[in-house]
Amino acid sequence: MLRANFSTRPFYNERVVNLLLLVAAVLVLGLTVFNVSRIVSLSNQNTELLARAGEAELRARQLRSAAQQVRRTLDVKQIQTVSASAREANTIIDRRLFSWTELFNHFETTLPDEVRIAAFRPKVDESGAVILAVTVVGRRVEDIDRFMGALEATHAFTGVLSREERTTESGELLAVLDVRYVPDQATAPAGQTGAGPEKQP
Repeated sequence: MLRANFSTRPFYNERVVNLLLLVAAVLVLGLTVFNVSRIVSLSNQNTELLARAGEAELRARQLRSAAQQVRRTLDVKQIQTVSASAREANTIIDRRLFSWTELFNHFETTLPDEVRIAAFRPKVDESGAVILAVTVVGRRVEDIDRFMGALEATHAFTGVLSREERTTESGELLAVLDVRYVPDQATAPAGQTGAGPEKQP
């Protein structure tokens, strides 16, 4: 007796399955490559940041060391002297104790031709008076003495004293004068001859 088996074999589309497996493998491989590249990139960035941080820390140490060295070399007394001089100058300016124009006019009218002013520095003493340290250069002692006498004659300068004298390399005499400046006691404004008769030519 013949037996026939009419049952059909299940159908599988192997090409589709293989294609899907291939696509999945490609995706996994792509993701793996991307992740590896990101890890390498982040690692390089981290290394660069660590290097920069090290350089910044080294630079900071160098700056701190330089600052400490500068502080050690600063002359505290010199700084205090400069600060005191600045305060004195500011006090003179703020209080408007005198007119610079008037002071220069006094110098111009009393200064002999043989004497020139090299420098001067004003300061205010404890009583509030203006003290001038005037450095002058002249040919002879008599020329500087004449200038000192002319200053006192204006009554705007009192206590004119020479506290330092020396001869320069050019043979001239350099003197540092201490002068008390009281412009309110001047007999007449600088540059004016007063109410006396005019000189005849």
